[in-house]
Amino acid sequence: MSTFSKGLISRLSRTISINSITTTTTQTSPSSLYYFTLNTRGFSTDIESRASRVIEAKASEMTPKSKRTGLIAVKCGMKAVWDKWGARVPISVLWVDDNIVSQVKTIEKEGIFALQIGCGQKKEKHLTKPEVGHFRAQGVPLKRKLREFPVTEDALLPLGTSLGARHFVPGQYVDVTGVTMGKGFQGTMKRHGYKGMPASHGASLSHRSGGSTGQRDAPGKVFKGKKMAGRMGGKERTVKNIWVYQVDPARNLLWVRGQVPGAEGNFVFIRDAVYKKPDPSELPFPTYFPAEGEEELPLVADLGDVDPFMAVD
Repeated sequence: MSTFSKGLISRLSRTISINSITTTTTQTSPSSLYYFTLNTRGFSTDIESRASRVIEAKASEMTPKSKRTGLIAVKCGMKAVWDKWGARVPISVLWVDDNIVSQVKTIEKEGIFALQIGCGQKKEKHLTKPEVGHFRAQGVPLKRKLREFPVTEDALLPLGTSLGARHFVPGQYVDVTGVTMGKGFQGTMKRHGYKGMPASHGASLSHRSGGSTGQRDAPGKVFKGKKMAGRMGGKERTVKNIWVYQVDPARNLLWVRGQVPGAEGNFVFIRDAVYKKPDPSELPFPTYFPAEGEEELPLVADLGDVDPFMAVD
């Protein structure tokens, strides 16, 4: 009986609170209700217009605040070339292997403007069921590597858009991210560049040791961050401001000057440089759309008309 009475009392109190809210709403001035309805209508119209956004694969003008997507490439190795002035240029060869847009993320659904890029190919038996379901839901081929690149709203691309090496232009600077080669457990001399202890006098079986690591009874501990022996390499690192020497669109190869993180066969992620920003008027935006029947010739960076080895008067 007590349980029944408690339930009845809670229902009555809830009904009374609802009636009070309804009474308060009816007593509200018509003008405030009009403005509330007007704002609600505008808000819903804005949501509908954003939800019905149509993303087209067409070239547009890039602004200084625009941010393009990046690419996924495979590190093929290093070589050396000699430019037209006879200078030796160390080159890292990067292969842009069949990059496509595998997912489009918008501010309405995911809360961010981003493009997920897929690279390479992979068989279904080598993927997990959630991965296969993701590709089937998006309606794109199975990919070996995925990476998300934040972009601005004007740099969005339709699902399934193909991206090639012409996304970058010779002469621009890029940032390349990859996982460095693992060196295993190493000592302080190799890991941190320590000089080491004396080689003969004054050192007894401690020629390559790290030396003292702490103090006496106070503080009586080793401070965090002390450079000591440990695992070396195998971490994600970014090399910034790498110069693009040549673009080979026929083979989807990028020739960049200098080294990039990782071993041969590893994936690297290439984006427009943050510090040495390229000229927006020289970049294809949001990406390069090749014309039908276009001849794919290698593009080399402009090295100028002045021989750097000639003495200047």
